[in-house]
Amino acid sequence: MGSPAQPVTDLPIALTIAGSDSGGGAGIQADLKVFFALGCHGTSAVTALTAQNTIAVVDIHEVPPEFVRAQIDAVAGDFGVDAAKTGMLASAPIVEAVAAAVRDHHLRVVVDPVFVSKHRDRLLSEDAVTGLKNDLFPVAEIVTPNLYEAGALLGRDIGSIQGMKDAARALGDLGPRHVLVKGGHTDHERAVDVLFDGSAVVELDGPRYDTEDTHGTGCALSAAIAARIALGDPTSEAVGFAKDFVSGAIRRGLRIGKGFGPVNPGWSLPGAAGS
Repeated sequence: MGSPAQPVTDLPIALTIAGSDSGGGAGIQADLKVFFALGCHGTSAVTALTAQNTIAVVDIHEVPPEFVRAQIDAVAGDFGVDAAKTGMLASAPIVEAVAAAVRDHHLRVVVDPVFVSKHRDRLLSEDAVTGLKNDLFPVAEIVTPNLYEAGALLGRDIGSIQGMKDAARALGDLGPRHVLVKGGHTDHERAVDVLFDGSAVVELDGPRYDTEDTHGTGCALSAAIAARIALGDPTSEAVGFAKDFVSGAIRRGLRIGKGFGPVNPGWSLPGAAGS
């Protein structure tokens, strides 16, 4: 007979509510890799299916809002959820369904407001963005907009560190407990993000790497914050850890495909590619 099983019973549960990336570099695929790498059991509620690779997004198929809600209910009703994150929410009805589920299940949620790409393309309709601001931000533990998303949310251009600080405070007025404005799209020598914790604003400085293999950076960052919150970190500490983790994932990015390769969520695991 074999040895008796030794089940793990104290694994934190992290939930990603996001779109599927068939190329595996972003979305729920990236989130689940991060959750695993950081010691959480990853669960998911898929909001949209995408046909994409390192070159382009070929097609998108939205999931019905009621089925998005059903997935969240199924996970929360069985496992419980120690922390959650959102990514691509696709439409206003999905935003509304997710916000209602967050309220009903009292989820601690990291909101990555995925609606402006690094090429400054809009990915959500105006009513969906309004839903983010009015319904989801007020119940968020932290929101993590990039520079373009923060600017679009506030109706202004943001190009300086001071502008990022002002934006973080202004977004805090919408209700989230914390705001992280990501500065990866600035032309500064260093990668500087700005964190507002409800009272103070701090700069988070990190190295900038000369690489095009950065697909999934925002997903990995928000997933790492959620994982560390699930593990018990205070939110500000979770953000600091996540920034360092993603810096390593970028430095050891994956040169795969013919276009922009993904970051490497497994870089810190023994025997991982690029470790």
